[in-house]
Amino acid sequence: MSQTATILVIDDEPQIRKFLRISLASQGYKVEALDGGANDYVTKPFGIQEFLARVRALLRQAPAGEAQEAALSFGPLTVDLAYRRVLLDGAEVALTRKEYAVLAQLARHPGRVITQQQLLKDIWGPTHTEDSHYLRIVVGHLRQKLADDPTQPRFIVTEAGVGYRLLSA
Repeated sequence: MSQTATILVIDDEPQIRKFLRISLASQGYKVEALDGGANDYVTKPFGIQEFLARVRALLRQAPAGEAQEAALSFGPLTVDLAYRRVLLDGAEVALTRKEYAVLAQLARHPGRVITQQQLLKDIWGPTHTEDSHYLRIVVGHLRQKLADDPTQPRFIVTEAGVGYRLLSA
């Protein structure tokens, strides 16, 4: 009988992103998951009340400043991380989930190059670190929506063969 790990990653809240549900009898996988960065685990069967109590406990442990992220401005571009909104010259820009995720990741580290592999891993998952065409397409759409000319960028700069950088005001 083979044992497989079932992992539920909750990424709506940064504080509970690493909360795992592992359906295993073996202690080895639990230890490996905890050593790998998980904050907690729940084995099956479990009650929803216990699960919710564990989530509340993780939220209580989170620093207060981490829960509320600020709106970041880059000249005419504003990325509001708390409300998941992007404004260009005061007008809201409609972005897809992936477009917003790429822009938010770059906005959290203005002026720094974020590698293609890091963006792919963080946004698409660890199995997509070599799928740079996904990222190129999303960045292209993002540039169109932000009216950002790649030959003379106002916001997103391509570091050839490395990644992308969001220009800081």
